[in-house]
Amino acid sequence: MSLRRLGLQLSGTGLAVACLVAVGVTPHVARGQATGTAPAGVIVDAEGVLRRQTFADPTGQLTRQRIEAARAKLNPKVTTKSKLRKVSLPRMEKALAALVDPSHPTEEMLHLAGLQRIQYVFLYPETGDIVIAGPAEGWVEDLAGRVVGMTTGRPVLELQDLVVALRAYPPGDNTETMIGCSIDPTPEGLAKMQQFLRQQGSQATPGQTQFIVESLRTCLGLQKVRIEGVPPNTHFAQVMVEADYRMKLIGIGLEQPPVKLTSWVERASTSSVGRNALQRWYFMPDYKCVRVSEGDTAMELVGDGVKLVGADEVVGADGQRKQAGKPDAASRSFVNGFTKKYPELAEKSPVYAQLRCLIDLAVAAAFLQEHDYYGKANWKPDALLSEDKLAVQTYNSPVQVESAVNAIWKGSQLLTPIGGGVTVRAHEALATDNLLEDKDHKVEKLREEVSVKGLADGQWWWD
Repeated sequence: MSLRRLGLQLSGTGLAVACLVAVGVTPHVARGQATGTAPAGVIVDAEGVLRRQTFADPTGQLTRQRIEAARAKLNPKVTTKSKLRKVSLPRMEKALAALVDPSHPTEEMLHLAGLQRIQYVFLYPETGDIVIAGPAEGWVEDLAGRVVGMTTGRPVLELQDLVVALRAYPPGDNTETMIGCSIDPTPEGLAKMQQFLRQQGSQATPGQTQFIVESLRTCLGLQKVRIEGVPPNTHFAQVMVEADYRMKLIGIGLEQPPVKLTSWVERASTSSVGRNALQRWYFMPDYKCVRVSEGDTAMELVGDGVKLVGADEVVGADGQRKQAGKPDAASRSFVNGFTKKYPELAEKSPVYAQLRCLIDLAVAAAFLQEHDYYGKANWKPDALLSEDKLAVQTYNSPVQVESAVNAIWKGSQLLTPIGGGVTVRAHEALATDNLLEDKDHKVEKLREEVSVKGLADGQWWWD
């Protein structure tokens, strides 16, 4: 994901203005996580308009009531916390097809029996099983509408996201699909902002702060949202965009992170910010995350490896962006700090754990495709791959968003962060140079210990 920062000299003013291009997530419910103690989320309505919401539960009573209600509704076995729950994808699809209305999966199917990570993928060609496995527990929908574990608060995997990943990397097609999103200011908006700043001149006073903020917001106007590799009207796409949005809020000081993390605004030194600098921040996976068994019948996904990285640009008077030279030290420190703190952020703010899960799903789907697990298991996932049979494109597509601006008096320069994006190239994780060695054949031995024999008719998950 990327965050673009435009720095303009206003000598002697001491004003820093941070402009954020922001986009929200779900059109049905607000999804988010606590800023402090209040769950928060963002929402996109039918017209694509963003708004942010928070939900008060100071005593935790509402959350406890939700957990009690969820526990009473769910199968007691599925609410039991498990270190390694197994889900057979072919058996799940067969159970789905056996429902009275296969277009409406059960709660257990919708949330993949409570899986919270894909940690392993196992192939059993003799029984036609492709098994995903990982930690699991019972789930509850929190006040912000996000489905999370009852005890850990970490998000639960969703069938709709798995489906999107499988469709992005379908059987028989080894195209190296790139999944990502970006939020980009228009050249016209950037040019108008440049013109305003030239007209504003080199002097500003505290009394002009709000005027400058509103003027910048008006000049920038609506930004364009672009989503690649997956349908934009899916939960998968909107989680990517939310993670980008929330990261940028932290970067410019509009959201307090749930862990100790110094924002870019706090780090920025006006003396080191180049005139017309445009700093891009974006998320990408740590591609050294896959361990494969010698016979390619088992795979392990390791780590919490999501990186925040940066790339510098400059903006010309016409609003066009060009590659810059010297990187900004504050930006570099911020992305390094965010990357280091990512596992902690994922524990406290579920959207970052969700982003990691989306990456896992994409890499796992690419692995199934590249190693032809479908053919080896003799499985044709017709229902999961068909939008007509199982609809997942049910969200409003974010198309345009407004700029959000944060004004801070600091030094003598106008600082304006802008933009956003995500880049996931799942096949890169499967490149030979990135694969991790299966020392002592531990992954293969675990596959052998996981038995698919003796399952009851219709059973598709087990501990």
